[in-house]
Amino acid sequence: MTTTGRTDDDGLRLIPFRGLRYVPARVGSLAAVTSPPYDVVVRPDGLLHLESADPYNIVRLILPQAATPTARHQQAAHTLDDWLSEGVLAPDPEPALYVYEQHEQRGAGLLQRGLIGALALSEPSEGVVLPHEDVMPHVVEDRADLMRTTAAHFEPLLLTYHGDTGANGSAPTGAGAVIERTVRREPLLATTTEDGYNHRLWAVTDPADLAEIQADLAHHQAVIADGHHRWATYLRLRSEQSAPGPWDFGLVLLVDTARYPLRVRAIHRLLHRLPVSDALAAVAETGAFRIRTFAVPLPDALDLLAEASSEGNAFLLAGDGRFHLLDRPDPDLLARTVRTDRPQAWRDLDATVLHSTLLDHVWRTPDAPEDIMYIHDTAAAVEQAERRGGTAVLMHPVREEVVRDLARQGVTMPRKSTSFGPKPATGLVLRSLTVN
Repeated sequence: MTTTGRTDDDGLRLIPFRGLRYVPARVGSLAAVTSPPYDVVVRPDGLLHLESADPYNIVRLILPQAATPTARHQQAAHTLDDWLSEGVLAPDPEPALYVYEQHEQRGAGLLQRGLIGALALSEPSEGVVLPHEDVMPHVVEDRADLMRTTAAHFEPLLLTYHGDTGANGSAPTGAGAVIERTVRREPLLATTTEDGYNHRLWAVTDPADLAEIQADLAHHQAVIADGHHRWATYLRLRSEQSAPGPWDFGLVLLVDTARYPLRVRAIHRLLHRLPVSDALAAVAETGAFRIRTFAVPLPDALDLLAEASSEGNAFLLAGDGRFHLLDRPDPDLLARTVRTDRPQAWRDLDATVLHSTLLDHVWRTPDAPEDIMYIHDTAAAVEQAERRGGTAVLMHPVREEVVRDLARQGVTMPRKSTSFGPKPATGLVLRSLTVN
């Protein structure tokens, strides 16, 4: 363990649970009922696509549609009850931890394996599960009401830890050894989603395997890679309980990034009420950044952003059919606008400079849903900015070691600073808080 004052038995505690899973005979296909995480499904056309893929698509639970938040969450609860009574979803016969594998079938062929289970909740001050981003209160409130109303966890958070062996050919031990033994068996399910990933799931129920996993994880801490709002929601709902119980645990996917490194991508901003021309004029007036304009395809523009980011803070603005590269920020302006009571690594983050200098000082844009949308897909951010007359701010990803180092110092990054992946598909295994 790396956190001062902690002991080796104060680490992660992952317990088995009876997973709710789709009954294959009742749905068109497992791929047709899955979804990306709720916060990735941001476009109405994407939501409609998922809803029409299969009448039992999981999006009807994670993003139910109704006139009010209360009606939406009650609808999700009714839908969950209906699917359980109809046999569309059914609990596994005994509690298990689940080995989950994702294998990219195109591109780099990335392979990721981890464990899905119910993780004992802990506050950041306890040093067991470390957040690295701030959260938005209205999102936590919405997710809390959904979980409270449905008494279920529909989506595992993505957590990372560093195991004792790396991906250098050495034999895995502990949890890693159990995972590698388990994937030699026939899986409970296998499916390929439209993003080109193969997904496989296995149940681990053998007491010796479970004990080996628990003994290993007790020596480790984890960093939240994806799901800060859901983790904050878990903690809020636990605080509402008067006695120990299932709310003391949250559904997670735990990945050893020493063996299975994740990708880190940026999350972009769409500024609804700020046209590109106004954004550029304000930057030019203050002299905050150097501005260069390029009429090139998106991949070439991102290459220019990557090159500029290697030398300091840089951003791409889009929305008017061209790309505008902002780089070489004014050091005096950064000194005046970025708070000084944080480590230098935090002060140097693109997200810090974007929010402290550009959004707060230059553009005077509040970080509110009516002003800013956070979008994972780069092309979608550009397309929506052009369609709505707003400004897309395209970001360059942060290195994972920066994220982990700040988290270990107890320093959170501006919200939506990173996107770790691949993210677990939603809908392969759910957790009911009422099924024993």
